[in-house]
Amino acid sequence: MISHANLSSAEKEERFPGLAELLPKVATDDGTVIVTSVNEAWAAPGSLLDLFRESFNNGEGITHLLNHTLIVAVDPGAMSHCEAVHPHCYLLEVTSANVSSANGFFTESYLELVWAKLSLQQRVLQLGYNYLFTDVDVMWLRNPFRHISLYADMVVSTDRFSGDAEALTNAPNTGFYYVKSTNRTVEMLRRWRVARSRFPPTHDQAVFNEIKAELAAGELDIKFVFLDTTLFDGFCQFHSKMDRVCTMHANCCIGLENKVHDLGNMAADWKNYTNKVIPLEKRSHESRWTFPAKCEASMGHR
Repeated sequence: MISHANLSSAEKEERFPGLAELLPKVATDDGTVIVTSVNEAWAAPGSLLDLFRESFNNGEGITHLLNHTLIVAVDPGAMSHCEAVHPHCYLLEVTSANVSSANGFFTESYLELVWAKLSLQQRVLQLGYNYLFTDVDVMWLRNPFRHISLYADMVVSTDRFSGDAEALTNAPNTGFYYVKSTNRTVEMLRRWRVARSRFPPTHDQAVFNEIKAELAAGELDIKFVFLDTTLFDGFCQFHSKMDRVCTMHANCCIGLENKVHDLGNMAADWKNYTNKVIPLEKRSHESRWTFPAKCEASMGHR
């Protein structure tokens, strides 16, 4: 962790009021914070936030990780929904665009949302905390920290895993990734945000994919580790087995209703899997996820 002392500026604190006071209440003993972000549509009752929180409660020994999760609300409606169900909520108002609705992929509002979260994450690192960012459409099943490499600066999930955890040819997904707090990773986040202007309007993941080789080279020398989709599963490179998977991400899916529907099916699958009164070794061979048919169909009409 980096020193808190060499950073403080009134300007930064004004931009993220109250964040420095909130993080110590959320962080784990080793100074790590789980971060997710929601708008009003995602935080509404019966939507993604409910599925997200329920997944911790129904997962294998991970309920306590909710206490270390900071939910970043990007509009007052989301903040209100968050405070009704969760102890650690933070309002980061994104006022440059309407971010409250179920915004489509690549709309102006969607892009403002994903880039705003990155500025807050840079501030988390500056304050000396590691973070694991997770999209709210990620269902948590088992403890992912068991698979976070201690020597990596950044551990990132993939849409498609190449088989080599250190290969830059992996297709990264920045909907689930861990960053260790160092001066180098603060600079990495700064460069990532600045690089936005070098490309046509696009989201943080696409820009990261373009610059990851630059970040791994030169004086920054960022050490990346990419996560295997058999453990950190998603709809892009879907695996049907349930016996080892830590998370399930509704990626490669367009539309809030489609995500909620298909993740809802999988939440029911998981409950059936964990409630069975048969031995674990037999369970693992029989149980399969319900295929995310609505999400797959949504990609065909892009």
